[in-house]
Amino acid sequence: MPKQETPMGKYMYCVIRCPEARQFTTLGIGERGDIVHTVHFMDLAAAVSDSPIIEYENSRRNMMAHTLVLEEVMREFTILPVRFGTVAPSAEAIQEKVLKRRFGELQGLLQGMKGRVELGIKAFWYEGIIFQEIVEENPVIRHLRDSLTGRRPEETYYERIRLGEMIESAMWKKRDEDAERILASLRPLVYQTQTNKAITDRMVLNAAFLVDETRQAEFDAAVRLLDEEMGKRLIFKYVGPVPPYNFVNIVVHWEE
Repeated sequence: MPKQETPMGKYMYCVIRCPEARQFTTLGIGERGDIVHTVHFMDLAAAVSDSPIIEYENSRRNMMAHTLVLEEVMREFTILPVRFGTVAPSAEAIQEKVLKRRFGELQGLLQGMKGRVELGIKAFWYEGIIFQEIVEENPVIRHLRDSLTGRRPEETYYERIRLGEMIESAMWKKRDEDAERILASLRPLVYQTQTNKAITDRMVLNAAFLVDETRQAEFDAAVRLLDEEMGKRLIFKYVGPVPPYNFVNIVVHWEE
């Protein structure tokens, strides 16, 4: 029995405002050498590449291929990123179920993103510094810690639990204080802020900022000033402009 071929569709990267047909130089996802091109309805377009209708693994290689296309397109256009792994059954499905059906919504989103960029900041405490600060600033915690020195773990079990809870509570308080200090410095310069969950104990802030391009230099300067003021305690990781995933991420359900 001959092997059944996987049907082909269109992998979607983003939606842009572009009335004329375009091609891009970054190759599409999947390492097949597919050309990224546009599918249109009126002045809206989706940047796509030919693709088998499959479920793409969330691998670093695939995610990078998706992102590289977005980065090229956004150098020239305002983009609305489409959720990673979105494969349309056909170009006609994109025209009818996305560009035409959601025309007003997409036009509004594009207008809201025009002239703005996403910038991201992650801030981390240096290793060990937060515990040192908590112990130095809290006599109760310091006394309890010192009282455990030289005593057997089995006889201090509940005291150690209590100490851990006190340290955790103090750490959350310090995290909130440090994060708010950073955010308070940056909020006046941004259009919108998205704070995401801290993913490690040392992470103080994981945030994305939608910033008018005309204020990016001010924002850069504010980040440098924060680094000067807080850099002895915190490591700042500043990225951008990046595709605005935190502020718009188009999701499509083809069966609807």
